[in-house]
Amino acid sequence: MALQVAVCGPGDCTEAEARAARRVGELLAEHGAVVICGGGTGVMAAVAAGARARGGLVIGIRPDDSRDASPDLSATIVTNMGEARNAIIVQSADAVISVGGSWGTLSEIALAMRRGGIPVVSLRGWRVAAGDGAPVPGIQHVDTPEAAVGAVIR
Repeated sequence: MALQVAVCGPGDCTEAEARAARRVGELLAEHGAVVICGGGTGVMAAVAAGARARGGLVIGIRPDDSRDASPDLSATIVTNMGEARNAIIVQSADAVISVGGSWGTLSEIALAMRRGGIPVVSLRGWRVAAGDGAPVPGIQHVDTPEAAVGAVIR
């Protein structure tokens, strides 16, 4: 079975985040991984475009009751669950890569950490700290798409 990697990030992202997400999608597709994302704009659209450009499979898990989503998705799953769909994205993945940061992205990182047992990689995202200010253990922080994908490919 193919490795399934969730790629999370803000719908309203910077150009640098979009370029990084697109490259992550390209690299994951080149390694034969299935990309799971929210199917929306920003990081989600960029990772989908990158994966599809390399012939990859991209599954979008939508928060609403509409199939209107990124045109680069291979399949769309409509949940009508709002942000609760983040749990579905994380539970369906063998690894999670976040690109950039938003509250929704932070919730996906938290769900992945709570789940445990899967790689969680943050590419140019928030450096999450515990109550004492120390970094939360288990989140691998990287600076390049190549390092992000290298951290999850087994």
